[in-house]
Amino acid sequence: MLEEVLDIRNVKYALKQVTSNKGASGVDGMSLKELNDYINDHYQTFRLDILEGKYKPQPVRRVEIPKPGGGKRLLGIPTVIDRLIQQSISQRLTAIWEPEFHSWSYGFRPNRNAHQAVTQAQSFWKRVTQKLWS
Repeated sequence: MLEEVLDIRNVKYALKQVTSNKGASGVDGMSLKELNDYINDHYQTFRLDILEGKYKPQPVRRVEIPKPGGGKRLLGIPTVIDRLIQQSISQRLTAIWEPEFHSWSYGFRPNRNAHQAVTQAQSFWKRVTQKLWS
């Protein structure tokens, strides 16, 4: 499975996704532009380090974000390399498991959201109550 996660086509697609999401650099300071250059220059080393268990994720960079009503919340920003690895893994797992989920399952799935889940629940409730009162 790890071989599939680290396949160059999957990594390149993950790179495109991570880049399109934009975002700040992590504790290592590497930018998204530098990530693209890094993968182009060091893909084989990057791949082997992961396959051999030598790769260690970096700590996240902690940033305080102001809340609209006052106060602050902590946000953890992973390095761009760690985000690339996370995206590569997510793509492979999604391809494998997405077809197995029930069509009424909405949590943390592509192209699904909480509003759709509420709409579906309201539809179920309406059908149940119509049967009870008819």
